[in-house]
Amino acid sequence: MDAASFLPVDRMALFNPKRSDHAPRILLLYGSVRARSFSRLVTQEAARILEAFGAETRIFNPSGLPLPDDAPADHPKVQELRSLVQWSEGMVWCSPERHGAMTGIMKAQIDWIPLSLGSVRPTQGKTLAVMQVSGGSQSFNAVNQLRVLGRWMRLVTIPNQSSVAKAFTEFDDNDRMKPSPYYDRIVDVMEELIKFTWLTRDCAGYLVDRYSERKESAEALSARVNFKSI
Repeated sequence: MDAASFLPVDRMALFNPKRSDHAPRILLLYGSVRARSFSRLVTQEAARILEAFGAETRIFNPSGLPLPDDAPADHPKVQELRSLVQWSEGMVWCSPERHGAMTGIMKAQIDWIPLSLGSVRPTQGKTLAVMQVSGGSQSFNAVNQLRVLGRWMRLVTIPNQSSVAKAFTEFDDNDRMKPSPYYDRIVDVMEELIKFTWLTRDCAGYLVDRYSERKESAEALSARVNFKSI
């Protein structure tokens, strides 16, 4: 097989994409429905930071989202979530750590997001930042799990991450995060997310283009042509 056949047709797309001029679109998900949810408060702080960096943000409220497979896909909350995922160019996932893992509420949201919707792959090639909050000492169990899911969903999961220990001590009476190294780290993570989103959003199709899928498509097309010629 000729080496050129391994390469996508438009090899220069990575270096000279047509650049979008709209604000980066970032969807934020959090993993608790408590009245004073610290994952929600951290998510709201992240949204404010992203907007300061020039992003357009939307936060999905998971309250009322059914368990996966416990309702049809046309459930209003499922449709709302999927519509927001398709709208987004990047995402932030923030979960509390519960029993050493992400919460079921966080996982349910991710499980309702399909790898494909018809011919559209709603997550592939988009950026992702992962964060967690803990009630006790700092841990990284939830963010590690979220990274695994991010890779599975074919998201460009950025290197930086945030884990806020004893989150209940990090907010004032107005539910705003106090100045601290934890807050500074969230700023770092959101800045990195914006940079990766700017760099990749216009060439995501090129970055996730795969030889095996091009080969499969070519074989399917050849089979259709041969069938029609019979």
